[in-house]
Amino acid sequence: MPPRLIILLLFFASGAAALVYQVLWVRELSLLFGSTAEAAAVTLAVFFAGIAGGGAWFGRRAASWRHPLAGFGWLEIGVAIAALSHFVLLDAYHALYPALHAYGADHPILETLAKILITATLLLPASLLMGGTLPAMGQYLVRDPDRLGEVGSLLYFVNTAGAACGAFAAGFILPLLLGFSNAYLLAVGVDLLVGATAIMLARRWPIAKPTAPPPPRPGEPQDLPPLLIAAAAISGFATLAAEVIWTRMFAQVLQNSAYTYALVLVTFLLALAAGSALANRLCRLQNLQPEWVLAGLAVSGGLVLTAAPGLFHLVTDGLGYVGSGRGWGGYLLAVVTTAALTMFLPVMVLGTLLPWLLRTAQQSRLGAGETIGRLIAWNTGASIFGALAAGFLLLPMLGSAQSMALLGAAYFGLAGMILLARRRPAWAAAAVVVAVAVPVFHFGDLQRLRLDTERGEQLLAFVEGRQANVAVVERDGHRLIRVDNYYVLGGTGALDSERNQSLVPLLTHPEPRSLFYLGMGTGITAGAGLLFPVDRVVVCELLPEVVTLAREHFGDWTLDLFEDDRVQIHAEDGRNCLRRSTERFDLIIADLFTPWKAGTGNLYTREHYATASHRLQPGGAYVQWVPMYQVTRREFGIITRTMMEVFPQVVLWRGDLIPQRSIVALVGYNEPQPLDPDAAVTHGRRLAGNPDLPADLLSAVSLRFYGGNASASGLFDDLPVNTDDRPLIEYEAPRSQRRVQAGQDSFLTGHHAALLYEDLLRAVPPDRDPYLTALKAAQIGYVQAGRSYYHYAVLSRLGRTELAEQFLQEFNELSPFEAHLPPPPPETLSDWEGG
Repeated sequence: MPPRLIILLLFFASGAAALVYQVLWVRELSLLFGSTAEAAAVTLAVFFAGIAGGGAWFGRRAASWRHPLAGFGWLEIGVAIAALSHFVLLDAYHALYPALHAYGADHPILETLAKILITATLLLPASLLMGGTLPAMGQYLVRDPDRLGEVGSLLYFVNTAGAACGAFAAGFILPLLLGFSNAYLLAVGVDLLVGATAIMLARRWPIAKPTAPPPPRPGEPQDLPPLLIAAAAISGFATLAAEVIWTRMFAQVLQNSAYTYALVLVTFLLALAAGSALANRLCRLQNLQPEWVLAGLAVSGGLVLTAAPGLFHLVTDGLGYVGSGRGWGGYLLAVVTTAALTMFLPVMVLGTLLPWLLRTAQQSRLGAGETIGRLIAWNTGASIFGALAAGFLLLPMLGSAQSMALLGAAYFGLAGMILLARRRPAWAAAAVVVAVAVPVFHFGDLQRLRLDTERGEQLLAFVEGRQANVAVVERDGHRLIRVDNYYVLGGTGALDSERNQSLVPLLTHPEPRSLFYLGMGTGITAGAGLLFPVDRVVVCELLPEVVTLAREHFGDWTLDLFEDDRVQIHAEDGRNCLRRSTERFDLIIADLFTPWKAGTGNLYTREHYATASHRLQPGGAYVQWVPMYQVTRREFGIITRTMMEVFPQVVLWRGDLIPQRSIVALVGYNEPQPLDPDAAVTHGRRLAGNPDLPADLLSAVSLRFYGGNASASGLFDDLPVNTDDRPLIEYEAPRSQRRVQAGQDSFLTGHHAALLYEDLLRAVPPDRDPYLTALKAAQIGYVQAGRSYYHYAVLSRLGRTELAEQFLQEFNELSPFEAHLPPPPPETLSDWEGG
């Protein structure tokens, strides 16, 4: 194999390992700090700061290395050693961070500084060394200064293509195959192998003498011209800002799983690699004027960014859901096609500019390593501010279309600077005029939210926030909150169902005084908790925009949730909010989380349940609501098995008795304990304001929702456990959802749920259920009555009228007369619950 090809393969592997690190670092720090926009921003900012600093530092020193290839190898080994410290430091910080947060809870600036310091100690050593690999490799391969552009652009192509492969592996293959810890160790192993191989090859293929910069020719600049520095900075700022904006735009039309985010990232990186390949091709053309090509690339960048929102709306047919009804393979193909049509060409244009700067910078005669290092420093350093500005300023203030236009204006402004330097004042003035005009262009005709006008949907409020787009929509006289276009957090159309998420578990607790709600949505569920004589209610909702809109538009249904002095609402990651708390609660109630959304799988892991277990009062319970219309039997079983790993007793309660779009609660206890049948009677009389209500009636109303004893059934014992390291739910649920969409699998609704309930009751009959030992014979009948009514509802929906009537008769025989239920409506809940 030719030596140069071997060297390029090593650099390809280096890029792949770097992206595996980056993806895993972002995930691990989101578990430490929470899945918030701020936490992600801190992680990326520190990572890119390290790349920039390393490029500048090692770039200045690469020319003095006798063996730059060996220097590259030692840098790779250093990256691997620094990355290994992750295991020790992260465990320490998981133990230390709650105390730091408690100290800085009332001082946001101090807390942010603590996050930056922690992230810096974890990421900076490795990222600084990573930043030096490209200058070192450039110093080794660029033997002729006049070929800096050609060789440098080739290195950009190889390294970025490797990064795309690493992102694909980290997003699609490694988490389920190896788990995150082993995937991280694999990246460490790759870096060690690359480094050792490079050091060995440096002895066989040394440079005859140090490649010091040649003496300058008369009139040649000895430093990078300010124009090139400005171009590198503008390119870094705009490219990373555009990536943030594109990610937000794709969130409006995709499944938003770990896979779809990975596909968008891979497409972005492949487009950057294609831009480097184009720059390499341009560098081979001898007669091109570098400044004119640079001006053309700047104008092209302005055009593609300005047109990007319109192109996105055109390809997605006005924010239509991509790949609807397709199976897994067809859905991935639809996502890739959409990403390629909307993003590939624009990003390729943007990705051509930075490598081409190496061709323009050949005149500086600084030396290959230093030139590359300085351009990396300016480009990557500016990218930090681009990502932060896009997420925290541009999107909330201007929206995606106007923000993209502003970035396009920056490229037109760069073109004006280049043209002015080339003594073309008229053309420069025209570019500046365009740069000023583009941001003020009105993009109001582009949809921000897709409304179903045939169903009479009306937009009441819309916020393009730091982490998501949030809207309040009205339909048929009811209101709902919708996140990222297609994910519904609940609404008044499912008022009873949302309140039941509080009522069902609270009725089973003898004396609930302290409540914790993991997730808020509309606030209807948490508000129902105030119907009980509680002393304290803590609510954690990830999106601050959801809190604001719920306060403004759902106050009439939340029972004074936002005004009650007993309530404390935190706009932050619920898992971290619970982990950092020092309080203990009688009930921790976890909302309905869409299992296939990226990040929500963290709320179904063993580690999270262990945290919740330590936050319960004696006799307390953790309540995990599960949307049966979003999980297959396997996912439901994995969640149940994972809770059983932590809680010795896990029982199942239904949130309703409807056959479609039903919800269930998995209730976990730290110690096995029987149900107190008098609790529901006491609470029921107080809620109704009637102390004379018959106990049998109240028992029948509550006990018919009982579904079975999961931990005693043995049905889930052989299923795997969902952990932070092997997040099965996060990576299996997206595939299951697409199989259901294609008719290849089924969610746990209708008769599929009925079969599960039958299996539970058959495995642990109510009269032998240790959780129900305190019930009387008639109360055991009320449990059977709930089972009968559910079967009646399912069979009625299927048109099996004769058999349905038999179950209805059985229900009536087992229930007090006053507890009879009306026939189920033909359609219930519609799409008011879940995403």
